[in-house]
Amino acid sequence: MASSLSSFLNFFNFSNSYNFFNSYNIYIMYSSKQLLQMVSDAIASMPLEREPQGLYAPIRYVLSLGGKRIRPVLMLMAYNLYREDVRPCLMPAIGLETFHNFTLLHDDLMDRAEMRRGKACVHRKWDDNTAILSGDNMLVLAFQYMMQCDEAAMPTIMRIFAKTAIEIDEGQQHDIDFESRNDVTEAEYIEMIRLKTSVLLACALQIGATLAGAPQQDTEALYRYGECLGLAFQLQDDYLDVYGDPAVFGKKIGGDILCDKKTFMLINALLHASDADRAELQRWIGCKDCNPDEKIRTVTALYTKIGVDKMAQERMNTYYTKAEACLAEVNLPEERKQMLRGLALELMGRQS
Repeated sequence: MASSLSSFLNFFNFSNSYNFFNSYNIYIMYSSKQLLQMVSDAIASMPLEREPQGLYAPIRYVLSLGGKRIRPVLMLMAYNLYREDVRPCLMPAIGLETFHNFTLLHDDLMDRAEMRRGKACVHRKWDDNTAILSGDNMLVLAFQYMMQCDEAAMPTIMRIFAKTAIEIDEGQQHDIDFESRNDVTEAEYIEMIRLKTSVLLACALQIGATLAGAPQQDTEALYRYGECLGLAFQLQDDYLDVYGDPAVFGKKIGGDILCDKKTFMLINALLHASDADRAELQRWIGCKDCNPDEKIRTVTALYTKIGVDKMAQERMNTYYTKAEACLAEVNLPEERKQMLRGLALELMGRQS
């Protein structure tokens, strides 16, 4: 397996452009689009044409759905901050993307979601058992791909990755526990999304920088940068679930409202509403036999009236500002950080 995993990367041919630029003593910085293309090409060439097809076809399907592939791109960007040739980091980046998609597959199953990136979820296209088993195999593959890194750095990399995997499970359990609670605080919610979402972005940046041999101070600053950026990104996701365009967002709008998920929006709506608006909001929470479209329209109107849309946007900006402060601590020339900043701005500019 190890030889086949490495051999499918041989189609990359950076040598001509690399040598050309290097002859002019220019430090090569790849754009997010270039790194995304590398990741997408590598995923398309993964050796997943194996038996039984009932196990591997869903994995190919999940990985073929595309998306922004933010996490592997961030890992490669962090590596590229210190090293020009990003190929030694490509396999761990693919491992992280495989792991991320595993979490989405199981998350969709637990949420009974119907669509992911505009396509049917695995448990809908196949069945629950297939989603469980194919997801489990993706988890094992993710660890296998992550191990395709520098041997000297491997113990550190695997400790970071395993710690992150455990934290994501903890965040998922918190999310599940919140479903049966009516007293979830904003602080609890922020910690949940830090675990469920932010730590994986932070892990991507830290692993990339660590593999490149960055100073520990920089790897820690990049980790904190990823945490804050992840919080801003998840709050934006909450916002877009209510106010986004389904064609851009990739899934049906209002899913969190229909599931009564304890998001930043709902927690703060209940906290800041007038008595009358709170009573109206509580009337819709837990209403399973009401008209779904009417519930989404009514709750959205209440959110807007209470002002939680503006609260969410303000909080996004707060975490983005904190992320910028963390990036400023990274001891590199400012121009070396511009690609990373550009990607962050692109992500936070994804408005409906």
